[in-house]
Amino acid sequence: MAHVTKRTVDYYTNIGLLKAERSASNYRFYNEEALKRLYLIEKLKSEGRSLEEISSLFSIEQSENSHSKDELASKFYVLNDSLKEVAPLMEKLNEEDRKVMMNRLSPESVTLLHSLLLLLS
Repeated sequence: MAHVTKRTVDYYTNIGLLKAERSASNYRFYNEEALKRLYLIEKLKSEGRSLEEISSLFSIEQSENSHSKDELASKFYVLNDSLKEVAPLMEKLNEEDRKVMMNRLSPESVTLLHSLLLLLS
C-alpha cells in the first residue's frame, strides 16, 4: 500500500520511526496512522531529509495526543509545499497586484504568511 518494501517497513520499525501492533499470534500489523506516518517519512526522504532528521522530528514522546501532533506535522509539510509554490508567484506580482491579493486575506492570514515565509527563508 505504501509502495515500499517489507524490509524498509521492518527497518523503520526497528529504528523507531514506525510502531507496529501485534496480533494474538504475534504477527505485526500497522494501522492507518502508521500508514500515514510512512507516507510522511517517504515524502520527507524525497525532500532530501535524512532518517536521522526525520527521527528527530518524530521524537515527540508517545502519548494520547501524539496522533494529533503527527497530523499537525504532516499538515505543516503540506503547507510548506504550498508556500514554496505561492511565494515565487507573489514575488512576480507588481506592488499594486500584491496589495490586492493581500487585502483578500484576513489580517491573521497575512501575519501567518509573513511569519512562515520568514521561517522558510
